[in-house]
Amino acid sequence: MQVTVNSYQDKLEISPELEELAVRVARRTLQEEKAPPQTEVAVTFVDDQYIQELNYRYRGRNEPTDVLSFSMRESVGEEPFPPEESNLLGDVIISLERAGAQAAEYGHSLAREVGFLTVHGILHLLGYDHGEEAGEGVMYSRQEEILQVLGLKR
Repeated sequence: MQVTVNSYQDKLEISPELEELAVRVARRTLQEEKAPPQTEVAVTFVDDQYIQELNYRYRGRNEPTDVLSFSMRESVGEEPFPPEESNLLGDVIISLERAGAQAAEYGHSLAREVGFLTVHGILHLLGYDHGEEAGEGVMYSRQEEILQVLGLKR
């Protein structure tokens, strides 16, 4: 599995450990979800201003958010890994500035928050949705299971 980590922000330093964490979490999430070995995903760290612009442009919400997912899939509900198509799954955009604030607010580490947001974003790319009550429980349970496997506890 190929995971690319990018940074388009300069508010917080991206340490080698944080970059490695994003790669490890992304790969483990894909493995747990039975993704083919050739699956590709990008994790990009941005600041609040950058993610607010994306959030407004693509969701009509003029406010920063913690994570956005941009699928390379044509439509929602498609089989996650069709054999005849490319396995380029999509992009997970994380506001590192927001992740730091949320980690402090929730009383856990930045690593745990980045891990949570990475899992959350990838699950969205795989078709999970928390917009409805039934889907919310399934998605949040799956996130916690994966975070437990990774040792990223609250």
